[in-house]
Amino acid sequence: MGRIFEKRKHKMFARFDKMAKAFTRIGKDIAIAVKQGGPLPENNPKLRMAIQNAKGVNMPKDKVEAAIKRASSKEEKDFQEVTYEGYAPHGVPIMVECATDNPTRTVANVRLHFSKGHGSMGNSGSVGFMFERKGVFKFDPAKINIDELELDLIDAGADDIDQQEDEVTIYTKFTEFGHMAKFLESKHLEAKSSELHYIPTTTKELSEEETDEVLKLVETLEADDDVQSVYHNLA
Repeated sequence: MGRIFEKRKHKMFARFDKMAKAFTRIGKDIAIAVKQGGPLPENNPKLRMAIQNAKGVNMPKDKVEAAIKRASSKEEKDFQEVTYEGYAPHGVPIMVECATDNPTRTVANVRLHFSKGHGSMGNSGSVGFMFERKGVFKFDPAKINIDELELDLIDAGADDIDQQEDEVTIYTKFTEFGHMAKFLESKHLEAKSSELHYIPTTTKELSEEETDEVLKLVETLEADDDVQSVYHNLA
């Protein structure tokens, strides 16, 4: 009975941590968007997208409004978007996207995570060529009719459409991201998330034990407060 309770408690805390991390990440996206384009969503496409992503992770409206208000304040820190590259164990390439108010602290922490995780941090461009920057729009299947919209989506820049039972994902080239976002807005189609991702051009197969080593480093990087997203090419 005690073990079952401990497992449930662990799962509950893991869900809470994941949600808290998602809220922090979206909060920084909102702050960056407001600093770049102002606090009015109707005049700021980047902010509209951040708010939409906030809805996708069930971030309460009052938290979204508080994040916009904080970002509008002169006292709010400026966040810089920085990407670091490196290798996890077994030669797995890693891209680490950060939003930080102190790049000196962040680069030191990221380098330490790589070192402790038996990986190595690389220079800019050392692994980036193994990834392609793409727009990724995720939908609840009940909220989009792909059969009806497929041709229009292709015209709007869809590179690939992946239909699963629980999720529909539309991919675009980096240069078509804004075009697709405008098209979806014009059709009043709300994505669960609209983001730019690093998609690996090839994937790597590892044993279960080796995969666990890589994922341990990925989890450590993701837990860092300055890290927004981590990408790798594990199959």
